[in-house]
Amino acid sequence: MPNHNYSYYSVDKRLISRHKQPLIMRNKSIPGSYFSSPVNIRHKQYEALRAFFIDEMPACDVANAFAYTTTAFYSLVRDFRKQLVKDDQDADMFFHTQKTGRKKIDQTGSIENLIISLRKKYLSVSDIKAVLDVHGCRVSERYVYNVIKCDGFDRLPRRNGGARKQAASLVKMEAPVSAMLDFRPEKFLSQNSLAILCLLPYLQKYGILQLIEQSLYPQTKTINRVSSILSFLALKLSNVRRYTADDAWCMDRGLGLFAGLNVLPKAAWLSSYSHRITRKMNLDFLKSLHNIWLDAGVLSDTANLDFTTIPYWGNDSHLENNWSGKRNKALSSMLAILAQDPDSGIITYSDTNIRHDKQSQVVLEFLDFYQSNGKSDLRYLVFDSKLTTYENLKRLDPDIKFLTIRRRGKKVVDELNKLPATEWKRIRVQTGDGKGRYVKVNDTSVLLPGYGGNIRQIAITGHGKIKPALIITNDFDCPCEQLVRKYARRWLVEKAISEQIEFFHLNKVSSSMVIKVDFDLTMSVFANNVLKLLAMDIPGFKHNVAMTLYNKFLQNSGSVRINDSSVIVKLKKKRNLPALLTAMESLQNLPVSCLGNRNLIIDAETFS
Repeated sequence: MPNHNYSYYSVDKRLISRHKQPLIMRNKSIPGSYFSSPVNIRHKQYEALRAFFIDEMPACDVANAFAYTTTAFYSLVRDFRKQLVKDDQDADMFFHTQKTGRKKIDQTGSIENLIISLRKKYLSVSDIKAVLDVHGCRVSERYVYNVIKCDGFDRLPRRNGGARKQAASLVKMEAPVSAMLDFRPEKFLSQNSLAILCLLPYLQKYGILQLIEQSLYPQTKTINRVSSILSFLALKLSNVRRYTADDAWCMDRGLGLFAGLNVLPKAAWLSSYSHRITRKMNLDFLKSLHNIWLDAGVLSDTANLDFTTIPYWGNDSHLENNWSGKRNKALSSMLAILAQDPDSGIITYSDTNIRHDKQSQVVLEFLDFYQSNGKSDLRYLVFDSKLTTYENLKRLDPDIKFLTIRRRGKKVVDELNKLPATEWKRIRVQTGDGKGRYVKVNDTSVLLPGYGGNIRQIAITGHGKIKPALIITNDFDCPCEQLVRKYARRWLVEKAISEQIEFFHLNKVSSSMVIKVDFDLTMSVFANNVLKLLAMDIPGFKHNVAMTLYNKFLQNSGSVRINDSSVIVKLKKKRNLPALLTAMESLQNLPVSCLGNRNLIIDAETFS
């Protein structure tokens, strides 16, 4: 114990008696020595101030009695007076009340105010929890529920996924700045589209992540090339209506994890990124993807081609008018071409920079694209009659077999109507559902004006149309039934175009710049193909449209746990979840490069 020259005094100042000898130690047998020989510094200050204010001892005497200098004691008195006038009465200098129970999570009340404000915008408990996770507020769903209940809110009515997403899109909050994820151990919740993480193993398995890293696409100082492209892919796969419509995705950490980020970038970043894209970047990316599909063996010897119109709702004079089947009129738009494999549904080629004067040359440009890789096994091209001219058909001989529709003039239709019944043959054509349908065909060879030679013509009637369909081809060896079946599958590309419009929102163009739209279409094609890879592994869903695949498998919420070696994703129970988990069995524990080479584990939650 320090050797201080303390003095003993009574409560009454008249009975003060000073000890000339210092009190070396406290005598535990004498209770009064506890007050006369303070050991703790706070206790010493308390006794000194009490002697000054209550016993009214002079300051110099108190300072001498408690081993203070007079200046130091006056400073102690000054600080004590300041402490007394403070509003916070809990911050006592000497006596602290011990509060029992768990420490209060929200010391300032900001978290509770945020929860109440989000509830007023009709967000559910899980949605509020996801928003709080983004802002670093580590509270449980039970805590959110208790705050809402104590504030008198009723339960929300049952809503579908679209209504919940619409409510979330109305919430305008300042989201964190996008940055590369450091993958520190943590756990968080995600809403709506967490199951798109199931597609990351496919990107790793087929080498697509490495392809993106080696592509010509730009990157920024804070977001690398892979995360930039995966950000666009995440939005495409999440059925986001348009980048500039809302930025609710900035509140979903699951979408950010898909791209290796804390959260996805905002609309301004996405728009500015596409300013740096050129057609060569898109074309090289499609060529590299095409090599991957060829090596994986998911492409057949046939390609279906068709045009689609991408409307623009502005007044830019550099755009031409094109016919829109969905609008049933010609309007200012961009004309795009899509090439699809009929067996797998993979789209291998796209281009939006098609002008009227070069429209007939598109089929030749596609062949150049397909054969530039040096390992093309393409044998058949199936397309509509307006895709190219008869003169260009001759340029496809003899390497490429084409299958297209001949324009039905009045003279040709009259000649077919005059044919006797013996000239028509009844055949059975297998349909997509495995059943068959009978039609009548007339298989003959005709001289085609502009083609410069004879061509095979197959007239089809009994298919529900008033006029017979005329299929022309340069393949004289293939059986008639197979040719009719092959052309009937061309309608799959029209179905794919419909998917691009409905799910990937191809008709909601936010720019009149063709190159920006071309990049948007390239990302749509990329997303479509990744979805098809998943559909191939789920029996019975191979030919389902993108919207069906999204609703049944990808639109799901759950939790994510990140540790040193793995990323564990637990999806909420759903009707089609067992089929998804079965498809992921062969890809479980696959290290994913964009997740810091951690193993991705997909599992099911214990609740729905």
